[in-house]
Amino acid sequence: MSSSKVQRSASDTGLTDPVRYPVTASPPVRTKRAFVLVLLTLLIPGSAQLVAGDRKLGRSALRVTLGVWTAVVLAGLLLLFNRSLLISIITHPFASLALVILLVALAVGWAVLFINTLRLIRPVLLAPSARPAVAVVLVLALVLGSGSLSYLAYLLNVSRNAIGSIFSSGPAIDPVDGRYNFLMMGGDAGDDRTGRRPDSLSVLSVDAETGQTAIISVPRNFQNAQFSEDSPMREIYPDGYNCGDECLINAINTEVTNEYADLYPGVADPGAQATMEAVSGTLGLEIQAYVLVDMEGFATLIDAMGGIRIKAGGWVPMSGYYDDFSQTHGMPLGWIPAGEQTLDGNQALWYGRSREYVDDYSRIQRQQCVQQAMLKQLDPATLLAKFEDIANAGTKVVDSNISSTQLGSFVDLAIKAKGQEAKRLTIGPPDFDASFSTVPDFDQIHERVDQLLASASAGGAQSAGITDDAMVAPGAGAGHVQAAGASLAILPASGSMVQQPTPSDFIPVTTTPDGEPITEELLTQLKLEGNEEAIRQLVATNGQCAAL
Repeated sequence: MSSSKVQRSASDTGLTDPVRYPVTASPPVRTKRAFVLVLLTLLIPGSAQLVAGDRKLGRSALRVTLGVWTAVVLAGLLLLFNRSLLISIITHPFASLALVILLVALAVGWAVLFINTLRLIRPVLLAPSARPAVAVVLVLALVLGSGSLSYLAYLLNVSRNAIGSIFSSGPAIDPVDGRYNFLMMGGDAGDDRTGRRPDSLSVLSVDAETGQTAIISVPRNFQNAQFSEDSPMREIYPDGYNCGDECLINAINTEVTNEYADLYPGVADPGAQATMEAVSGTLGLEIQAYVLVDMEGFATLIDAMGGIRIKAGGWVPMSGYYDDFSQTHGMPLGWIPAGEQTLDGNQALWYGRSREYVDDYSRIQRQQCVQQAMLKQLDPATLLAKFEDIANAGTKVVDSNISSTQLGSFVDLAIKAKGQEAKRLTIGPPDFDASFSTVPDFDQIHERVDQLLASASAGGAQSAGITDDAMVAPGAGAGHVQAAGASLAILPASGSMVQQPTPSDFIPVTTTPDGEPITEELLTQLKLEGNEEAIRQLVATNGQCAAL
């Protein structure tokens, strides 16, 4: 039948609506109609079918569309007024699985509507020159609509798998005296080790209402750690972990894992649990949960974030091999310069681990700075852009006994804390003298911790420690050369602070006392000459650090 006969037949029967009956329309109208139907399917799924096709299908699809819009509006209201509940729903194992299934179903249904829209367009009626353009627009709309939902379902599934791998399925925890206290441990879990031996121990104490955060660092070489009263290890060491120079607090993890795991039936990581109890008893602070970071995989997480930005106070060696005969490190594998730097994962790992030429307390300052830089720079834009890499890296790096059911409230708390200045206390320089961790005064520790938390809860300007905006190296009494422009804390024998250091206005040491620029070549030459003392003086301020 010819086109003119079809048009006359349609006209005779009254079927002249060009939207529902394109055979009656001119070629330009048919092209316009095609683009409009694609746009309707993208913006209001089901509306194209309602006006130009199967109205029953269109009405069903529109009901689903309105339901989705309602859910989106409700999610927006929760984001504004009850963000923790929204996050809890998204991170809950069963709710998130239901969301993944729903998103996949919506993506498939939307794809079906696009295919149905293509049938309604009837490409054979379009002018040959218009067909490619309509096809491209329809494919783009399909990718933008159904494809976006599919990718969102994929990311949500990645998220729930990561949460299931990292966090526990145990009960939720309650705040103690209005605060949540978490132990952050960083250590290595090599093939030659049973359990991790933590190289860094930090307690994050967060106000449950405001998110105001205090960070308390415990040196890895702390001796005579006290186990909390409810710890089964208290029966083994009732007077503290005091079996000599080998009984450093970072040895508890390995010892319990190897010898006393039976004291912790049903506990996934007895060594981490015992270490948490030791830090809790030592600080006089009830710690409810721990987060353990495998430092060997730490670089992967930093790289997934795109690196971290810091201001370094002095040059830091990426230490080479250790010579047991001479008891010295070999030639460094490289150097991290002083000044503003963007560190990749490998550099950040060495920056937090290196302790050559300086003491452990300078390393603690750098570790805290790396932590602060990660918290400061892991903004929503970075998280969304690199979500999959960060989530996959996290499953290899992080382990925790925090319940996954409580992530919503904790993420919300972290958002509140992000814009606030953290308080900081180190059980060693610069807040106590260098010998304090060997013969600690626990009453003094408890008093300083109480002062710190009272200050953090009040949000006041003064602290028992220093602000976490910058990490400042111990004073000259510990053998350090201070950078020009930095204000040192004066540490009397009691270990109390007399003068607070300035935040982040230290000047990185980039030249020698004679004004010669410090370069990798200069440091290498000094190393070859065996002039370790000259290097020690040039890098003495490398504990200074500020997150950018």
